[in-house]
Formats: sequence, C-alpha cells, structure tokens
Amino acid sequence: MKINSEDFLVKEGDSVDLSKWSSHIEPPYKSNKKYKKLLEDHVLQLSELQQLHYARGKHAILLIFQAMDAAGKDGAIKHVMSGINPQGCQVFSFKSPSALELKHDFLWRTTRSLPERGRIGIFNRSYYEEVLVVRVHPDMLINEAISDGSISSKNFAKLWHERYCSINDMEKHLYANGTRIVKFFLHLSKEEQRKRFLARIDEPNKNWKFSMADIKERKFWDSYMNAYEECLSNTSTKKSPWYIVPADDKHTARLIVSQILLDTMKGLKMSYPKVSEKRRAELLLIRKELVK
Repeated sequence: MKINSEDFLVKEGDSVDLSKWSSHIEPPYKSNKKYKKLLEDHVLQLSELQQLHYARGKHAILLIFQAMDAAGKDGAIKHVMSGINPQGCQVFSFKSPSALELKHDFLWRTTRSLPERGRIGIFNRSYYEEVLVVRVHPDMLINEAISDGSISSKNFAKLWHERYCSINDMEKHLYANGTRIVKFFLHLSKEEQRKRFLARIDEPNKNWKFSMADIKERKFWDSYMNAYEECLSNTSTKKSPWYIVPADDKHTARLIVSQILLDTMKGLKMSYPKVSEKRRAELLLIRKELVK
C-alpha cells in the first residue's frame, strides 16, 4: 500500500467531523520487518534532504504535533527524525505557561522558538493549546488576564474566532517570509488511549509515563474532540495545512508522518547553492596546493 499524503489532508474551508476520520487504517506494511525497512528508507531520504535544506538556507520548516495524551507524539518525533543532524533540528515541548509567559500575548512564547532558515523546528504541542486545552478549560483565561470569570458564552465564541484569526495571520506572515508549516493531529481513539494507559500501569518500565492528570483530562474527551474539530476546520490553510494522522497503530502513524514530511521537503525543489566563477577558480587553486 502506497501512502498518499493527500488522503490525510484537511483542505482549506473543510468542516471537520472527526467521527468520519478513521483512527485506524490498513497498515502500509505486511510485517514488522517491512515496516522497519520502509521507515529506514524514509529516514535516509529525510537525512539527505535535511542536509540540502541546511546548505540551501532559503526556507525554515516548522512541524507541529498536537494530540490527546498517549497518541504517540514523542515516539513519532523520535523515530521519524532519527536520521536528522541535531545541528539542523530543534525540538520544543510546551507545557503550562510560566508567570512571565502569561504576561504576554498567547503567541509570544512559541514565537521565540521559531526555526531559522535552513533548520527544522518541531513543536511538541504549541500555540494551538490556546484554542484546545484552554477552550476545554476556559477558567485558565483568568491567569491570562483575559477573563474575570464573567465572560459569556457569546463572548467566548468571539474570543476563539479572534484567536483562530491571529494564528492564521501569523502563519501567513511566516509563510511569506520563508517558513513552511506542517501540522499533524495524531488521531487516537478513546479505546486505544484506554489500552495505552493500562499498559503504562501494568508495565513497570512505563510507570513513569503515567500521570493522574491524564485520567482527569480523559473525562473531557468529547469536549476535546469538539475543540479539535473547530480548530482543524478554522486553521487548516493551503499554505499551512493540517493532516489528520490515524494513530491507533504507532508504526502506521510514523510512516504517514515521514511521508508527509518527505513530500513537503521535495516540494521545495531544492538544489545545492552554486558558486560563482571567481569562487570556483579559487577552489581549483586551493585544490592544486592540496595535491602538491
């Protein structure tokens, strides 16, 4: 089975209903050995493209990963980016905002971590938390000095709309200045999350992964699905698209993510910088000296 990136793309203007997007598809591999071979091939291609991307220095690439707990964000980043030179890639994980960050607008803390041209930046969670977890728990707005607890549901709807607009405007600005943004929503089913939580409890080497906060948030599953649907519908654009990646099978999810990234990088139509005739002559003189 060949992976077609377009199958997972949220087109601009689409209204997303996650119940119609499968969290599990037929695996694009027939055995674990075949999976490893496919991933190794993707990783090798990404490594070569990343060197070209770094040498060219014309674009920055920003990958954003959002998902429910236990969807496999960390594993996808670790395996897909395993062949990337660390000097050309940075990973940032955004947890609860600090006191300083809360004194700024909601885009400030992530803007400071944007990748420069020639590099790949990865956001493990991002500014999208502000229209996801904050939407599910609007009391958090009190800490942002946005709400005193008296904002009506009508005003909340206006607030989320304004934040979608702010995000779209920022991503449009970044695109115009050379940053290519690819956004992944790892689509995990509630049943698969339950199994993974149980594994974290039952397997001693996974106990460290388990948090009571995960169970607490699981109770808001339907609210999160609604928040994700609204977010994906309002912020997937042609230039900064969202991809809904089936995540019940971690191997399949990693192959899809790596294929989408490959397609994105190949789409940049990169080539190594050409040197001037003067510089080429200098290199040939240096070569002569080295040969002697």
